[in-house]
Amino acid sequence: MVLFSDTYKTIAAPSEAAFTDRGSRFIAFAYPVTAEEQAKPLLDALRKQHPRAVHFCRAMRLTPDRSVFRISDDGEPAGSAGRPILNTLLSADVTNIFVVVVRYFGGTLLGVPGLINAYKTVTVQALASADIVERTISDIYRIEFGYAVMNDVMKLIKQHDLPVIHQQFDNRCLLEIAIAKGNVNRMIDMVGDISGVKSTYLGTI
Repeated sequence: MVLFSDTYKTIAAPSEAAFTDRGSRFIAFAYPVTAEEQAKPLLDALRKQHPRAVHFCRAMRLTPDRSVFRISDDGEPAGSAGRPILNTLLSADVTNIFVVVVRYFGGTLLGVPGLINAYKTVTVQALASADIVERTISDIYRIEFGYAVMNDVMKLIKQHDLPVIHQQFDNRCLLEIAIAKGNVNRMIDMVGDISGVKSTYLGTI
């Protein structure tokens, strides 16, 4: 049984879409992000570009395991804006994404159901126009070994198509490689079977 996936979906580049209901215009901007601090500059730029807009509602979903999220109704009735945007991201199963919906008020109150529909609809449209891609969650390991076993190590890396992020050949050889999360235990066992090889976990990307 698979306990977790070693891939996740996100968008490859920013996208946008617009939706109008009873005079109010909603413009959704979707951005690929990997950290919460990336959101503020994007939001500040939108506020400058749209000085007459009345709301900048938003949702963010972060990390490959999809566990981190943030929402803001930005003055709209509670639950009518940020949550529908987030729910759309959840339905599409995308992460590492920040969506801001800019609203221009058209003079007619839409009510909570109308707002929920508008924020959901425009977010769905923004995702539909985006290039959704699948990324692999990988653990980074430093592999240290002597020259005598270099051929064995390099053969293993080539056979399993492991990306080499950094390499250094000095008194001892050093490689930093990326291993898909689902293959980590098997690959580290295989590396450990080569005499004199030391492996160290560095982090996850």
